[in-house]
Amino acid sequence: MSEKKKSAPRPKLKNAPKVKLALVGVSRDCFSEDLTRNRLKLLARAHRDAGGRPYTCKTIISNETEAMTALGEVLEAGCNAAVIYLGNFGPEGPLAIFAEEFPGPVMACAAAEETTASLANDRGDAFCGMLNASYNFNLRSLNVYIPEAPVGLPDQLAAEITHFETVARVLLGVWDLKVFSFGPRPQDFYACNAPIKPLYDLGVEVMENSELDLLTLLNEVDPKDSAVRRVEKAMAAELGEGNTYPDLLPKLARYEVTLKRFAAANLGSRQYAVFANKCWPAFEPNFGFVPCYINSRMSAQGIPISCEVDIYGAFSEYLGYLATGLPATLLDLNNTVPPDMTPKSAKARAGAAPEDLFMGFHCGNTPSSCMKNCALNYQVIMHRLMEDPDLPPNITRGTLEGQIAASPTTVYRVQGTADGDLAAYISQGQILDIDPCTFGGLGVFAIPDFARFYRHVLIEGAFPHHAAVAFDHAGKVLFDAIKLLGVDNIGTPLPAAVPYRTENRF
Repeated sequence: MSEKKKSAPRPKLKNAPKVKLALVGVSRDCFSEDLTRNRLKLLARAHRDAGGRPYTCKTIISNETEAMTALGEVLEAGCNAAVIYLGNFGPEGPLAIFAEEFPGPVMACAAAEETTASLANDRGDAFCGMLNASYNFNLRSLNVYIPEAPVGLPDQLAAEITHFETVARVLLGVWDLKVFSFGPRPQDFYACNAPIKPLYDLGVEVMENSELDLLTLLNEVDPKDSAVRRVEKAMAAELGEGNTYPDLLPKLARYEVTLKRFAAANLGSRQYAVFANKCWPAFEPNFGFVPCYINSRMSAQGIPISCEVDIYGAFSEYLGYLATGLPATLLDLNNTVPPDMTPKSAKARAGAAPEDLFMGFHCGNTPSSCMKNCALNYQVIMHRLMEDPDLPPNITRGTLEGQIAASPTTVYRVQGTADGDLAAYISQGQILDIDPCTFGGLGVFAIPDFARFYRHVLIEGAFPHHAAVAFDHAGKVLFDAIKLLGVDNIGTPLPAAVPYRTENRF
């Protein structure tokens, strides 16, 4: 495949929820309801000007009965996320009841005072009301999203609401997600075997299967099936000059069709799917290829497939897809960058120190749209282990190798811990335009303050070597979404002046 000359357009989201947002105004009975109603109109207009398409609730909540009326109204309108807007002080009990009964993500924000002239008779006191609202949310153990700047003018709040819509998309996707896994983790990959109860606690469904189940399913798909032929043609068109093994495409296409049909037939109570699949060592002798390229294609279609049965890796990839609207990938935090490859200037290193650079590598599972150059290849390490090194590769073919394209990036993970809890980390930086000079699908990552972060968050926190990678800066959305999912332990890089809890400053 030839080098990309410009960034690929953002694909239309598949395998993901569509957020329909409700704006719900609240008014305390000793304040003018018209104050809230008028401010709500201005907020809705500002959000539409910012590209939103909100449903503005006609019912203004001032008591418990109206809270239930508003709830019925927005649900009938098909809304799955809601913003509670304090146009004035607001009734903390009824608005908290609405948040408690609403089945989707909820945000709360409040109106700032507009002008000096309005203070005489149209002062809303919503700054004060937000305190009482948050207190009542806390009393009811409600996880309501409150932005960093929750009180503002319409244009300011419209930006916060747009951010919340993306956060809501992540939450809705998680709550309706099913993880399919095939096979146990490879030997000595303990890091890919984590307690799944925390996923159930989040509302995620998990369906575990055997590699033999997958092989049986593959054998049930007719190689001459028209769907297989269509996928084969699509792969040839995608690879272009990188189609180095055209004889392999029918096998790979059959495997992709198998996975898609399995997901469609087994979603059950859920709407969205990801996979965590065994990819070695028994896979190659029995399937006749490595599945990396199909993993890349499925991720590009919004259905991430993690390597090595990494269930939390697949889950994390899906979060990044929902947060950015772009495909995500799963990479090993793999190796250091040698000094003779390290750029000399801080600008060329995107502000990172030399020790903050590393290579993110996997065999070839990153979507082609995220690669600078790529071609179908074979897995070098597996070829050493499984085939005669003096003969051309056969069963170890199927990777998508090349350099990952330069772009903003977020490197992150949500992990089930040994004691059945959840932990996460999030970091942001750049993928540099540097030839990695080695095999696999990989790139050079520059993340400011990563070296200390690696030691005191990743190692200290017992995170595995797999990291989810988003191809945009998504830290703000991911942090808010993961926090709303109930994860309190979220590690982020600290600047040099701020020590980590366990860091020896001597």
